[in-house]
Amino acid sequence: MRIVFMGTPDLAATVLEKLVAHEYEVVLCVTQPDKPVGRKMVMTPPPAKVTAEKYGIPVWQPDTLRTPEALEHLTSYQPDMIITAAYGKILPKSMLDLPKYGAINVHGSLLPKYRGAAPVQWAILNLDEKTGVTIMRMDPGMDTGDILTQVEVPISDRVHTPELMNMLAEAGGDLLISSLPGIIDGSIASIPQNEQDATMSPPITKEQGRIDWNRTAAQISAQVRALSQWPGASTLWKGGRMKIYDAMVPENGAELLSAYEAEHGQAVPGTVICGKKGILAVMCADGPINLLEIQPASGKRMAAKDCAHNFEVGACMEDEP
Repeated sequence: MRIVFMGTPDLAATVLEKLVAHEYEVVLCVTQPDKPVGRKMVMTPPPAKVTAEKYGIPVWQPDTLRTPEALEHLTSYQPDMIITAAYGKILPKSMLDLPKYGAINVHGSLLPKYRGAAPVQWAILNLDEKTGVTIMRMDPGMDTGDILTQVEVPISDRVHTPELMNMLAEAGGDLLISSLPGIIDGSIASIPQNEQDATMSPPITKEQGRIDWNRTAAQISAQVRALSQWPGASTLWKGGRMKIYDAMVPENGAELLSAYEAEHGQAVPGTVICGKKGILAVMCADGPINLLEIQPASGKRMAAKDCAHNFEVGACMEDEP
């Protein structure tokens, strides 16, 4: 069976690896164009391209799929099935109708929850206890096609987006491989999504990284972990913007708060309540949070325990209004 694979990031590369390992014939990899990365803006290929080239799979990186030329090019590969995984663009109906066995998508959520671009980040942000992967038939909408198979993946209270994405990539790749025979022979039924349960996961914005210390410690911990890869959670400190890459709700939070208030009085959100013995704790709406990895303005990324003594207890971190 001739498969055209469409995908871009690490998740897509993992799924493509699984297809190759199980000897499916991938005749083309469609992925996003190379992009400049880092301060030096080095042109960098997407992970799916790197994987495809490793196995000698032809790569196509169109700027758009919505042209007659794009349809003609894809048609020339005579695909029996299109498989997408975090490709980044909605396919036109003319392409969805092209393959004999249709087009299916590996989506990183339990649809109809978290349709859209950032299901992993939103699952962490919303303090969900589980997420998962859905194999779905594609239609012209945004992740609105019928569900074929699903698998659940638990979310721990310490997981960051990249780690959870890796877990979903492995689970999704395995689910795809186990589902493909039933999809091909028709033994796996398509189940329409319940529109009443549908939620969206819009793209993450840079502004979402700004910490509001009036939120709970659990919410701020989730914000830090969900956005640690991009854009990074941040707060104002001493007139500069400090990024926070890791944080957790401490088990001894009540003790830390009691010790602070015995000496300084009531702590308002944003107050540094501990800055010694390797602990950097900041007050939130319902208690303290321990900062674990930070990057002060114009400084290097470091473990907070190594610089906790530089933070004045009683001083307040404030975000931009």
